[in-house]
Amino acid sequence: MTIDESALARELRADGIDVADVRVSPERIAVVYTTTLPAERPAHGEMGRVCNTVIDLVEAGDLEPRRVEATSLRFEDDVQATWHVEAEWLDGVRNYRISEEEFSARVLETVETDPDVEPDVGDADAPRTTGGDDGGAR
Repeated sequence: MTIDESALARELRADGIDVADVRVSPERIAVVYTTTLPAERPAHGEMGRVCNTVIDLVEAGDLEPRRVEATSLRFEDDVQATWHVEAEWLDGVRNYRISEEEFSARVLETVETDPDVEPDVGDADAPRTTGGDDGGAR
């Protein structure tokens, strides 16, 4: 069974994630969310809540393991970071082949704090924008 985008967004919001966009395809899930802590690096607690929501859905049989690509925004159009989860890691946690600690370490290793981000050359203090057309949401 596969959960749809609106149901996944509801689940994430119920776990305290400020969802800006969710896309679900057979190959991957893309989640864009606005952080409550607009620092240089993403908040590990928020990352954990996104991961735990997906893990819970996988364990309940509502979602097949697939790659999760997450984009954390400080504000609209201001990317804080991107990170991802491989489908194999979700399956490994579900089947007790990897520990939750190993899973977390793998996810943290994927964090990119300056992904496809170019500074606005006109003003060093201006907000940064993504180089892509959708900030990785699709």
